[in-house]
Amino acid sequence: MKLLNFPIIKLTLFLIIGILIATFFTLPFYLILFLSIVLLAFLLVTLILAKKQIHKTIWFGLLAYFTTVCIGVLIVQLHNQKQFNSHYTHSFSSKNNSTHQITFKVKNILKPTLYHDKYIVDILKIDNQTVTGKLLFNIDKDSLENKINVDDVLFVSTSLKEINRPLNPYQFNYSAYLKKQYVYYQISTDYQSVFKISSDPNTISRLANKIHTKISNSLEAYHFKPDELAIINALLLGQRHDISSEVYDNYASAGAIHILAVSGLHVGIIFLILNFCLKPIERLKNGKYIKITIVVLLLWCFAVIAGLRPSVTRAVTMFTVIAIAMNLKRPSNIYNTLAISMFFLLLFKPLLLFDVGFQMSYIAVLAIVSIQPLIIKVWTPKYKLVNYFWNIFTVTIAAQIGVLPISLYYFHQFPGLFFVSNLVILPFLGLILGLGFIVIILASLKILPQFVADIYGGLISLMNHFIEWVSQQESFLFKDISFGIGFVIATYLIIISVTKYFKKPNYLRLSFVLISVIVLQSVFIFNKLDTKNNELVIFHKSRHTIIGLKENNNLTIAHTIDSSSVFNENSLQSYSVGNYIKKINQTDLKSVYTFANKKLLVIDSLGVYNVKSFHVDYILLRNSPKVNLKRLTDSLKPELIIADGSNYKSYTKQWEETCKKLKIPFYKTSEKGAFIISK
Repeated sequence: MKLLNFPIIKLTLFLIIGILIATFFTLPFYLILFLSIVLLAFLLVTLILAKKQIHKTIWFGLLAYFTTVCIGVLIVQLHNQKQFNSHYTHSFSSKNNSTHQITFKVKNILKPTLYHDKYIVDILKIDNQTVTGKLLFNIDKDSLENKINVDDVLFVSTSLKEINRPLNPYQFNYSAYLKKQYVYYQISTDYQSVFKISSDPNTISRLANKIHTKISNSLEAYHFKPDELAIINALLLGQRHDISSEVYDNYASAGAIHILAVSGLHVGIIFLILNFCLKPIERLKNGKYIKITIVVLLLWCFAVIAGLRPSVTRAVTMFTVIAIAMNLKRPSNIYNTLAISMFFLLLFKPLLLFDVGFQMSYIAVLAIVSIQPLIIKVWTPKYKLVNYFWNIFTVTIAAQIGVLPISLYYFHQFPGLFFVSNLVILPFLGLILGLGFIVIILASLKILPQFVADIYGGLISLMNHFIEWVSQQESFLFKDISFGIGFVIATYLIIISVTKYFKKPNYLRLSFVLISVIVLQSVFIFNKLDTKNNELVIFHKSRHTIIGLKENNNLTIAHTIDSSSVFNENSLQSYSVGNYIKKINQTDLKSVYTFANKKLLVIDSLGVYNVKSFHVDYILLRNSPKVNLKRLTDSLKPELIIADGSNYKSYTKQWEETCKKLKIPFYKTSEKGAFIISK
């Protein structure tokens, strides 16, 4: 099948190209707007002329594709309010750290951290000036459990601050992640400082929030365990806020995390259940139209209840297209269906393209429809029950092959027993979802028998215990796998080429396989050469000191952390994965380090130093030493003073002020991140 013969697939590819161009290059907004309008006008004229022509030309197609690229660029810029004068970044300076009176509306509720509740908010006013844009809102957790709801309009007096970037190499960049959602700054306060102005009860999101609250309160009356209730909310309502980190990690380690995220799998099962239950309607006049209309409406009602999250929205969009195609009795090509849903989703929310869930969802479906038919031919079971589980197994394997490269790139781990957890849970997921909706409806009506609640809670607990058992088989969980973007591209080239070859073997496709293997080998060689650089790193760690010396693929660390837990330190894990480190050794902290023709003097809490015999380039102050910094710098004349995370903040601030007076550069890891000397 020549996929590029389908116009919608081509248009989707060119729309993606436009989004990528707008993301990585800054182009004048009004130029792109003018160009898009002109191209659309030319496209309309070309379309009218093309209908009158007997012989078709390529110009209409080329113009359509170029127009789609421009539209891709335009929609990214239209969604980015920062470039407009009304955006709040044009109304203040973050450098002076001044307090502002801020009015905003709560947009989304995020997963809370240990000490903060977190929200994405739409800012309405700063100091009585009407503005636009999004903020990250952090609020200290309160034992009184004050409740903030979606669409609440709140007022606070606080300062806007930049979102913290990672302070150590290769750590997850939360700031960059939020920028992809057009969130550039954050505000923080406590519940006592927040004033509620109003609340709009008539919005879709507020209605969905009310439904969530009512369902959750109804379920709590039936004495479900906390973990059971959290999984029920995740499976049926798309709310994962209450899932404990332990349960979440168990599902991730077992390769079953996709079960907790309401996505194509869940929506597909719901679609099949609704299609089956409403089949009698087809007997009525125009029954098929009525049935499909009801199914689509119910699917979108479910999407609203689930908070219109990206994973739910794209799944419901795709199954809406499938439902319409089924109703029109037209052959529904899955690639066309995927392209249509992707095109419209990106048209309304272009930066979904960079969402991990979005990428994995579409890749998984593509892998299932492309690879699973090849795997299933390997063996044809005689018995229906065996064939049923064989189908599930092949679907799981195909999906895992598809998402493996991108999963390794983002998460750096591979659950070896993923097929076990999926083989056990997937056959019964339809039952769990179907029974779950019955439980929710009966509980909301307060007519749910307690024994039914107990049975359903027992099923959820049984699933949790099984997932916990699978996750404990640590020998089958491969962690900290280094896998860069080069490996992702090369691996997908191999997967695509091998799949196409086995579908229709020929010399050309075999050549493509061999070329993709050469590309992968080239990535290995380039990566090996690239990791031969050596460097000395002073990591940032609050209340501790970590100094790392990287030599090729080995890392030697000196630190003040407990030796039994140092290898679980996030900064070291991220650095090791990013640099393809094969071995980590431990050693004692030294007073002097010589690296790349530079000398680093380490002064600890004792404040002892006597290095008159050689010149010092850098001085590291750790563990809050009581030193006279002026006398120290006059004596040693260093190029730079460094303070790591082990020092008291008051000491660091005092040293910084002294260095300013002495006109000596001062490097604070708590602000600038890890200090690196390379050679």
